[in-house]
Amino acid sequence: MPDALLQIDTLTAGYVKDLPILRGVSLTARYGELTVIIGPNGAGKSTLIKAVAGLLQVTEGKVTLDGGNITGISPDRMTRAGIAYVPQTDNVFRTLTIQQNLDLVLKLHSNPSGRLAALFRQFPVLKEKRRSKAGSLSGGQRQFLAVALALAVEPRLILMDEPSAGLSPKAAEEVLDHVKELTRQGVSVLLVEQNVKQALKRADHCYVLAEGRNQIDGPAEELLENPALGRIYLGGERKGAA
Repeated sequence: MPDALLQIDTLTAGYVKDLPILRGVSLTARYGELTVIIGPNGAGKSTLIKAVAGLLQVTEGKVTLDGGNITGISPDRMTRAGIAYVPQTDNVFRTLTIQQNLDLVLKLHSNPSGRLAALFRQFPVLKEKRRSKAGSLSGGQRQFLAVALALAVEPRLILMDEPSAGLSPKAAEEVLDHVKELTRQGVSVLLVEQNVKQALKRADHCYVLAEGRNQIDGPAEELLENPALGRIYLGGERKGAA
């Protein structure tokens, strides 16, 4: 598919050998789009993101980026390939200032001072608080810093794991709005999110997982009105259920 940036084909993966959490999951993330993965607790959403980022063992299937095989990619290769990963927790260095956090990551950039200025223009609140320790930030501000750290190396694709978790409704909307804005700047985003309604309002395409398997997928605005979504969350309509 010519417009596919990331392609996941029949992926089987997990934390323990021979005990897979994902069972034959497939997904396509297209250029400049926000692709969201939703599903009930234990569906395998975060496991999928970690498997793409090379943090878990893949036993079957393949992950490709622009047609090149990146299955089990190492962190250094991931950066060179133009992929950034933003975990749900521990995504900033809390004991360092905002400036120090960004300086640390920008060592990899060819023009660190220019890139820092660009990030501060994009995130004015980080510039205002650049001398504050990251641990003193509000939850929403901390997520902005995490996104800025991901953007520091100018990735083509960002993998994000539940950025709105634990935030107030207002802060969650601000963070998700900014995630959507990234796609307008040409960055593709693969997002795991529990805030289903707000995620679907912003996403281009949605994949629904349950019990480690694909359930349904389609344009996000269509799934927002699909009654099958509620049935999957309640456990009454799932492919591959025991």
